[in-house]
Amino acid sequence: MLGWAVTFFIVAIIAAIFGFGGIAAGAASIAKILFFVFIVLFLLSLIAGLVRGNGPKVRV
Repeated sequence: MLGWAVTFFIVAIIAAIFGFGGIAAGAASIAKILFFVFIVLFLLSLIAGLVRGNGPKVRV
């Protein structure tokens, strides 16, 4: 999902360079939404892993 956010961000930058303001704004807003969804899912996954106790096993 982070890859999609980066893709839309790059599309927004390219559209802004060529002067397509509406497309750039739309792509930037999609990238922002996807980024925040990614952050929320990452945090939920992190909290779920900590609660279940299935963290990474470190061998010494």
